[in-house]
Amino acid sequence: MISDSVRRRLGAAAALALAAGLVVGCSSSDDAAGDAADAGGAYRIWDPYPQFDTGSDWVKLLTKCGTDAGVAVERTGYDTTDLTNKALLAAQQDNSPDVLIVDNPVVSTLADAGVLTATDEVKVDTAAVSPNLLAAGQLGGKTYGVPIGANTLALYYNKKILDAAKVDPAAIKDWAGLTAALAKVKAAGKKGITFSAIGTEEGSFQFLPWFWGSGASLTQLDSPQAVSALSLWTDWLKRGYAPNSVLNNTQTTSWQEFAAGDFAFGENGTWQLANAKKTGFEYGIIAIPSSAGGTAPAPTGGEFVTAPVQTKTARYATSQKLITCLTSADNALTTDTTLSYIAATEAVQRKQVAENPELKVWVDAVQAAKGRTSDDLGTKYPKISQPLWTAFQAALSGSAAPQEALKTAQATAAAATK
Repeated sequence: MISDSVRRRLGAAAALALAAGLVVGCSSSDDAAGDAADAGGAYRIWDPYPQFDTGSDWVKLLTKCGTDAGVAVERTGYDTTDLTNKALLAAQQDNSPDVLIVDNPVVSTLADAGVLTATDEVKVDTAAVSPNLLAAGQLGGKTYGVPIGANTLALYYNKKILDAAKVDPAAIKDWAGLTAALAKVKAAGKKGITFSAIGTEEGSFQFLPWFWGSGASLTQLDSPQAVSALSLWTDWLKRGYAPNSVLNNTQTTSWQEFAAGDFAFGENGTWQLANAKKTGFEYGIIAIPSSAGGTAPAPTGGEFVTAPVQTKTARYATSQKLITCLTSADNALTTDTTLSYIAATEAVQRKQVAENPELKVWVDAVQAAKGRTSDDLGTKYPKISQPLWTAFQAALSGSAAPQEALKTAQATAAAATK
């Protein structure tokens, strides 16, 4: 059964994850090896993809992986909130699924709560996974899952608008170049750039490429580099290069603004590629530039395939087969295409670009990306993200200067992460 200490950590993990608006899933206990009977029966897999029905490529892959492992698979797809609640309840009842697929920022929260099994215990090989992607699932020197793929952010652009403003997107290499391009677009009578700066995790997700691209660290929110990143955003609003609507934009509404055809640039993710083809105008994509030049580290999205702790540890051998199958090079290309993800290994990334050269910019962006909980921030990240989004909301609304807003954010984050 789950110990009292684990139950307490589960409660804390639930509160933290729900407060941060992150996807959460959990699981069960510890103890000695089971016998052959313990390893029998159907294997349960929970995922956050309820949009895929039994006839989808995703569910067919789950079934195939079960068949290859010699077991039946019982799959349940939950929406993100429901998955959180169901998984936490299952953990408390020592009734977790055998495989749990969860959003990468909460892996460290679940690991810290003692409800996920480390990959070395389950004997899952992670050697081929890109280290910057794997880092999102690491805590205290251990790895707790395998990324099924990743998505991240870049800048979509409207070719017609840039041509009219005489802007060459390929020449945009740094912040100065991007800001100069926005000035030309405004002078040509068009709108500059739209993004999401809403006061939620979505806003933090969109601010991080600029924050990290300045050279700033999440452990020091009020550094000169961080102030420069927030000043970039606030200056864009003051000069009319970005609309005031960014304060309330989600990533979806920001995309709708760009897709309407009036903006030169839109910051958004890999998941909008299919929608980009429906806009009716010629578009392109460039990486988000860092302050001094080069590709800025953008945050990674995407899920990890994890093995919840089980009392009947004899089940781990089959769980390992299922996880390995779901994340293998043989299956990852199809899986990541289905989920609109970039693969977590360089070998499969090369295959993706060979099949679709348009993905090259996204592969480059993913290779430069980093997890929000990386740098061993783990469960501290949500306590930092909320003060950060409060800061850029204050600065963009004009209620505080960037330096003042970030100074307050740093004090709040430092107190919360002691």
